[in-house]
Amino acid sequence: MRAKGISYDTGFVRDGAYSRKRFDPEVVEQELRIIRDELHCTAVRIMGGDPDRIELAAGYAADLGLDIWYSPYPLELTGDEMLRLFADCAERAERLRRRGAEVVFVAGAELSLMNPGFLPGDGTDERIALLARPEAVREHLGAVSGRVNEFLGKAVASVREHFAGPVTYAAVPLERVDWAPFDVISLDLYRSAETADRFADGVRDLTAQGKPVAITEFGSATYRGAGDRGALGLDVVEYDADGPVRLKAAYERDEPGQAAYLHELLEAFEAGGVDAAFVFTFALYDFTHRPDGDPIEDLDLASYGVVKVYEDRSGSAHPGLPWEPKAAFASVGEYYRTH
Repeated sequence: MRAKGISYDTGFVRDGAYSRKRFDPEVVEQELRIIRDELHCTAVRIMGGDPDRIELAAGYAADLGLDIWYSPYPLELTGDEMLRLFADCAERAERLRRRGAEVVFVAGAELSLMNPGFLPGDGTDERIALLARPEAVREHLGAVSGRVNEFLGKAVASVREHFAGPVTYAAVPLERVDWAPFDVISLDLYRSAETADRFADGVRDLTAQGKPVAITEFGSATYRGAGDRGALGLDVVEYDADGPVRLKAAYERDEPGQAAYLHELLEAFEAGGVDAAFVFTFALYDFTHRPDGDPIEDLDLASYGVVKVYEDRSGSAHPGLPWEPKAAFASVGEYYRTH
């Protein structure tokens, strides 16, 4: 693969609330340096809902020589709000590109699930719940594809007014995106127990379409059996208005399982001819590791991060940083170092 990547969360924003409460520029720079030097990444997908945070992190990544996939991530926004966000971020991404950085602009992600107006449902949870009902997906497939492609046509046109580099969109398969306006085909693609037998063939079908293919998101949570659930690993979490609270039941930690899942998918992507791949994710700061209490309080079990984040201490591997590497950290780093 040309671009060996991971996503970096600057904070998802929903109704003005940030999933990453603390955003220390010094910590951000340290983490991006670790992504380059210890995970051996050549690219990073900078994700989030705050244009200032994305710009700051992307600037650090560019200074470190990483390719930047500039990825504003709207949540529960209207079409006009999304277009304004993309235009703002496209201007910032263009300034970075003109400094000499390699920048790909990602015009949103999973819009039909994360924002209103494409699928039925009053919120993200209701829309995602449709994925567990194949008959419901089939019922809405044509309509959602039409709405997504109509919006993306407007979004790409707006982005290209401000940004002169390559443009893509992080799709989910049900959206059936028309890739003609884009420079790169990009999908958030998870292997689950239901798709395992045809996963490799699906990857090869993507790369046979004549454009570079990026897997903008893939990964596994950290409890036993999470890999079989693929993208639905967070279903085990209870939330309140402020975010994740606890797990719905006790689960067994399985860091080797998470590490093996990532290794196997990286092998499948390389074998299938994928151009770029981005592990989801470096850290999820609101899914904290609580090793000393009730297992249902240990939110890291549901985290897709390759590090486990503490809320009350520093880790030992990198004193001063509030996390510890998981087995997946070593697995990804070794794969990227040797391939």
